[in-house]
Amino acid sequence: MTTARTENQTTRQSGAPDALADIDTVVCLHGYAWPGPATYLIKRRLETEHGWRALMFSYRSLRRSIDDNAESLAEFLQSHGLERTHLLGHSLGGVVALRMLATTPNAVQGRIVCLGSPLTGSRAAEVVNTLDFADLFSSSLKAGVIDASANDWGREVCATHDVGVIAGTVGRGLGRIVAGIREANDGTIAVSETRLEAATDHLVMDVSHNRLLSSPAVIDQAATFLSKGRFQRS
Repeated sequence: MTTARTENQTTRQSGAPDALADIDTVVCLHGYAWPGPATYLIKRRLETEHGWRALMFSYRSLRRSIDDNAESLAEFLQSHGLERTHLLGHSLGGVVALRMLATTPNAVQGRIVCLGSPLTGSRAAEVVNTLDFADLFSSSLKAGVIDASANDWGREVCATHDVGVIAGTVGRGLGRIVAGIREANDGTIAVSETRLEAATDHLVMDVSHNRLLSSPAVIDQAATFLSKGRFQRS
């Protein structure tokens, strides 16, 4: 059973819940090296259980830079008239969503949820970047996670948008082994690597990195944050 944990969580009052109450659309972003449909289970539960209209956005996580992918997201939102929408990103997808708002602040008015996103750097990403021919498949990781993380440039985004982060603590995954992560982690990303300093709320749950994509409890918590600007505590 997936449970939320209360230790090491921070929260502040949501910025403008009434102004966002009529937003009914969520755009979902996959993570590094995942295909576009990776967020399908999130999309389905948001639609069937929470009444949201959910769209999946696919981007080239391996070959394009973080700014190129952020620009593509902004163009997608503009072309579909999605100024009043929320964003939900798994892993690198959360970084892309935040980067888009850092470069195009008025692109959307809604909230952002990051699931297991490397917001203060990533030891696993650093290992990937040392591999042969890494420049062919790690452009987004290098620019958006290694060289300058969201913690370096995301404070202004958090000042204008509610940002919620969910981290996992079930350390199943090659990332934990390859990167030698010795602290609480989800198998790919350490909990400490998800702690965006100015984020609205941060929640730790007993899930792995991949399970963040399918856990009903995680998706329900994400829906709660999108609706209320804070996660549900028992």
